[in-house]
Amino acid sequence: MAGCCCSETDPHLQAMRQRQARMLWAVLSINTLMFAAEFGAGWWAGSTALLGDSLDMLGDALVYGLSLFVVARSVQWKAISAAAKGALMLGLGLLVLGEALAKTLSGHVPDSGFMMGVGAVALAANIVCLFLLTRHRDDDVNMRSSWICSRNDLFANGGVIVAGLLVALTDTVWPDVIVGAAIAVLFLQSSIGVLRDARRRYIQAQANEETAEVRVRS
Repeated sequence: MAGCCCSETDPHLQAMRQRQARMLWAVLSINTLMFAAEFGAGWWAGSTALLGDSLDMLGDALVYGLSLFVVARSVQWKAISAAAKGALMLGLGLLVLGEALAKTLSGHVPDSGFMMGVGAVALAANIVCLFLLTRHRDDDVNMRSSWICSRNDLFANGGVIVAGLLVALTDTVWPDVIVGAAIAVLFLQSSIGVLRDARRRYIQAQANEETAEVRVRS
């Protein structure tokens, strides 16, 4: 559907957008609730990995909100939405890297059992979100960028669980710091890919629009 030239009144296109909107409301609700729960848990446990993962949840909630805003809009708007998501992922990655550095300096060892428990709940929530998004990942650039964000969450959640286990085994802060930094790097890499894809789709949409205008004039 990425290159669909269907009419805006096409019933199949309208039905697809309605399905997208219902799915996006569901994943938006899940991520908003999980952000509140995980941020509080990360603050209480003193875990960089949990705080980073909670910021990822917040970022995803904003991502899905943007996706809802542009679900019935033009390809250009969807490309702009994808670019905003990429910029958000970039900012979150830098923020988590800064938190990892601060944790290195403080040396505070987080509560490993709490980390693993909360990480497991977040993993289950994101598996549900990814399942809902997978059906729509090839619809357009807007939905694909949302799917990429959700896919990254699984790696982040798994990293939190592994970090909790290693903290328990070593009784040091380093597993939490390393996993938090790894999550940040994943954000940064994915953000670059999303930004590139958004730029390419936006240029293509502009070129198609200009071609259509030339045909109309001639």
